[in-house]
Formats: sequence, structure tokens, C-alpha cells
Amino acid sequence: MPPNSAGGFLGLFNETDVLSSSYPLVHVEFDTYTNTEWDPLDMASHVGINNNSLVSSSVTSWNASAHSQDIGRVVIIYDSVRRNLSVSWTYDLTYDPKENSSLSYIIDLSKVLPSEVTVGFSATSGSVTEGNRLLTWEYSSDLEIRDIKKSQDDRKGMIIGSSVSGFVLVTFFIVLLIVFLKLRKDHIDKAEENLTSINEDLERGVGPRKFAYKDLASAANNFSVDRKLGEGGFGAVYKGYLNGLDMMVAIKKFAGGSTQGKREFITEVKVISSLRHRNLVQLIGWCHERDEFLMVYEFMPNGSLDAHLFGKKQPHLAWPVRCKITLGIASALLYLHEEWEQCVVHRDIKASNVMLDSNFNAKLGDFGLARLMDHEVGPQTTGLAGTFGYMAPEYISTGRASKESDVYSFGVVTLEIVTGRKSVDPRQGRVEPETSLVERVWDLYGKGEVVTAVDEKLGSDGFDETQAECLMVVGLWCAHPDRNSRPSIKQAIQVLNNEAPLPHLPTKMPVATYHASSSSTATSVSSGGAATATFSSAQLGR
Repeated sequence: MPPNSAGGFLGLFNETDVLSSSYPLVHVEFDTYTNTEWDPLDMASHVGINNNSLVSSSVTSWNASAHSQDIGRVVIIYDSVRRNLSVSWTYDLTYDPKENSSLSYIIDLSKVLPSEVTVGFSATSGSVTEGNRLLTWEYSSDLEIRDIKKSQDDRKGMIIGSSVSGFVLVTFFIVLLIVFLKLRKDHIDKAEENLTSINEDLERGVGPRKFAYKDLASAANNFSVDRKLGEGGFGAVYKGYLNGLDMMVAIKKFAGGSTQGKREFITEVKVISSLRHRNLVQLIGWCHERDEFLMVYEFMPNGSLDAHLFGKKQPHLAWPVRCKITLGIASALLYLHEEWEQCVVHRDIKASNVMLDSNFNAKLGDFGLARLMDHEVGPQTTGLAGTFGYMAPEYISTGRASKESDVYSFGVVTLEIVTGRKSVDPRQGRVEPETSLVERVWDLYGKGEVVTAVDEKLGSDGFDETQAECLMVVGLWCAHPDRNSRPSIKQAIQVLNNEAPLPHLPTKMPVATYHASSSSTATSVSSGGAATATFSSAQLGR
């Protein structure tokens, strides 16, 4: 690293080599801060491809603020035959097809870079800070060797076509950025092996049945828009009617050609096909034909919990129903964590993944991110996945999922059920630490006014104050920033059922800082009886 290379120099340049680094490099930058000395003045945030310089050789505008805290996915490819370096990006929730989302630059990397290169990432802080997080990344190179006509010295040459990423400079205004460079072939082969194995296991078993694609298409009116119940990152859910079974079903159709969708299909089928509990959505069947992946679930007439809590079309939930839903989610989690043969860490517990049957019984669904673990094993590095606002701070910082991180998510959902408020700021789609739901309720708890946080739609006489206090205190307990201070889901249920006393929580929200040691073991450090929750692994910026 060059000396004096902080701030806008990105740890790669300094004042003496702004236009030419001491070490040849090519990088792609996601830039949210304008350095007037070298950045374009006609655009605030931009994406640039830079050839051994802080001045971008190819640049396009980028609306970073519109995607704050969404998951970004970036693909960088170099085609040595066409000498084209290209970068494209998209988002899970806030993607806008009208925005610029790609950039390319013609460059012969063989003349710019040495034969051996380092692929890496860099981000720096200046006077303005921002959170950056690199979740996962992959690199692959496809070598194509061809014979070339003998030269005068009778030597053979070869043309090497490779995918070269160069440097990706992460100066993102969002807390989370996923970067990946083409999926490795062995990963795809492994997924195919898993899929074949799962198909064989399910066909031999007595659980979920296999459906023909044509039957499911017919049941959902060829997956027409009027049958669509909802849509997520890797597919959509449709309402269907199976004549042979004389029943309504929900059909989850994964997006065609989505490798991540295939992974979620494999994970969900593998996990949920063996689970049986009254508070889990029942998997009825599945389909895998011609690269199409579908799952068939029992139909939930009352839809998802979030539609009732935050939607305007549904009537508000009565107080007894809210209490029943909370206990139902807790019961499902107890089964997953302690009562099944293996521990299942869900990793995506949120209001939209809680479904309601005709009697408003809660049923937890969507196991596409779930992980199986042995009961005695502690937190496991799984890679960060889930939804901001429901993710435990230590999980965001370390990427290590655990029963405790699931309990945190349950605590947030419990607070949402009681307050009727979202954990995520609905105006900008991001978690604001100073106004987060957990902190807002904890502040009222410290003032002895926690009951005032109850959903105003219930009215002053529409709920039991003692029960409301119990639910919110348990919610705060479960959403404690320090994972070591959270209860197990069994302990939380005991308090909810009045089988144990309410816990005594600090009047001020504790703050816990999590560190990952060299052995990747997450530790929690607190001082003065309070701790600080670190919601991102670094505060970086330019």
C-alpha cells in the first residue's frame, strides 16, 4: 500500500501518482463522493472503469442513494478476444430498468498488466463515512488454447481467453454489496448432484409428491397475473387449484435460469420436506422439469402477516389474534431449534414469511435460506443472507448464523406485531439506527411508557396492558444487541405463558461490539454494563 493513500486515494494511489500508480492496476469503482481533482463534476455518484489512474477511462452515472441498504449484485467480465472489460449491476428490491446498470471499456489487459496479477478489493475513509460490506465474491477463468501457425523459430503460441476482474473498489453508500464473478463450474455440478439426489429421495419417500409441470401450470391458469399472490427475489407465488386433490394450493415458481433460485429450491426441499409441525407451512409437492423448479404448499387464505400489520386493504388484527400469532411463531421456532432431530436455523424470520390460515394460526414458511446444524454446534459461518431490520447485529458483522440470530429476528417480529410498525423505515427502505423499532421501544421501556407503543389501531380499550408489556419486554429481550444476553426460544415461551417472570432489562438499550478473531469465532465485548451494536463490519467512505 502506498504511503499517504487514505481517503480519495483508495489505498492505491497518493498525491505523487494520481495519474499513474507505481504498480500497474485496472479497477472498477463504485464512487459516492466527488473528488473535484479527478472525478467527473457533472455527476454526484458514478461507476467507473479506471486504467492505472484515479481518472476513470469509462464512466456512467449511478443513483447510489436510491439503493441504500439494498443488496447489490455486480458482475465483472473481461473478454480477451474482444478486449472488452464490462461491469453490470443489479439490486434485489430497488432495481429500476430505467437506470444505467452497465459499463464497458475496450482495453488490452495483456499490455497493461503483468502475467501474474492480484485480484482484490479496496475501500477507504475520508471526512465522510459510510458503511461497506462485501458479502461474497467468486472468481473464475476460462482458458481456451488454440494452435497458431508456426513462426520462423518453429515455436507454438497460444491465445488465452480469460475472465479477469481487476480491482473492484467498493465505495458504496449501501451497507451491503454482493460481488460475484461467474459461478464456478464445480459449484454448478455440485448443485446438479444435490438436485438429482433430492429427486431420488423424494420419489422414494412418502412425504411430498412429485407433480408434472403441465398439471401445475393448469392449476394456476398458466401462471397468469391474476393468480399471482406475491413475488420475491427468485420467483413468484401463485394461487392454484388441483383437481386431482380437490384443494387450493400455493405454487412457488422459481425464476427460470436463476442459479440462486435453484439453490433455494434445493435447500427448501431438503429442509422442509422432513419437517412436520402445526406452525410450519406444509409442503405438499414439488416439480423439476426442463430447468423449471416449483414447490406446492398448502394455501393460506389469510395471506401473510405483514399484509395485516402494515397493509391498508386488510382489517387490523384483534389483540387475542396477535397474541396467538406470536406464540405460534415461537412454537415453530422451538420445534426448529430444539425438537427436531437436527437444529434448523431459519435465517429469514420476518413478517412476510409468516402465513395465516383460515383461523389466523401462524405458519412459518420460506426455508430457502435455512441451514441444518447439529444441536451442540455453535454459530456457523453461512454467509450473510436475510432481510435488514430483522438481522442480528453480530450476524451482520460476522456472517455467522445461529439460534440466537433467529431469536433476534423473532424479537423484532414480536415488536412489529404489538406496535404495528415496521422495523425498516418505510420512507427510504433502510434501517435508521436512531429511529429503529427496537431502539424506539427500548427508549419507551426505559421511561416506563412501553405500553404507549401499542398499535394505535387497537384503541385504548382494545388490548390487555399486562399482556402488551409482557410481549414487548420479551421482544426486547430477544432483540438484545448482545447475543449472550438473549433468551433461548424456550425461555421466551415460558415468559409468554406466564411460567417465568419478566426479565429485568437495562433502562437504556445496550450496545455490543462484535469482533471476529483470526479463527472466525465471534466474540461479544461490553463495558460498563452496556454494549454497542455494530450494524456493519466497517465504517468506510471517501
